[in-house]
Amino acid sequence: MLGALAQSTTIEIDAAGGLAWGTFLLFYLAFLVLYAIGAWKMYEKAGHPGWACLIPIYNFYVLCKIVGRPGWWVILLFIPFVNFVIWIIVALDLAKSFGQSTGFAIGLIFLSVIFIMILGFGDSRYVGPAAAPGGMGMPSGGAGGTPPPPPPLPSS
Repeated sequence: MLGALAQSTTIEIDAAGGLAWGTFLLFYLAFLVLYAIGAWKMYEKAGHPGWACLIPIYNFYVLCKIVGRPGWWVILLFIPFVNFVIWIIVALDLAKSFGQSTGFAIGLIFLSVIFIMILGFGDSRYVGPAAAPGGMGMPSGGAGGTPPPPPPLPSS
């Protein structure tokens, strides 16, 4: 009797565990699909092929080019703890490359799917690589961008 009770409890736990894992898998796949759709549109806005976001490792190489960082930064992704710092720097540069604020970059760091979708489908436009030598790629007069032209000289 005790053996039959233990066996039925195990079956119920296994069924509940399977349901939980199935639900988790469903949400994870939805997360991946939404991220891929948003990243595709974002890459296209930046003038790169959208399919590049689907290829592991190459997608980060292209992202480095979008934000103006060297392509060899891909290697840094394989170093534990350094990869987190690199993602934070790239997220800050990505926000600036699309004319967004540091607050937006914090959103990219913590809620990347939502903020990548905003970059891809929102009215943000690519203003150039933020980490490029010679400026942040911001619009004229913006923080770190090209200074506005001097005022005209008075004519006598």
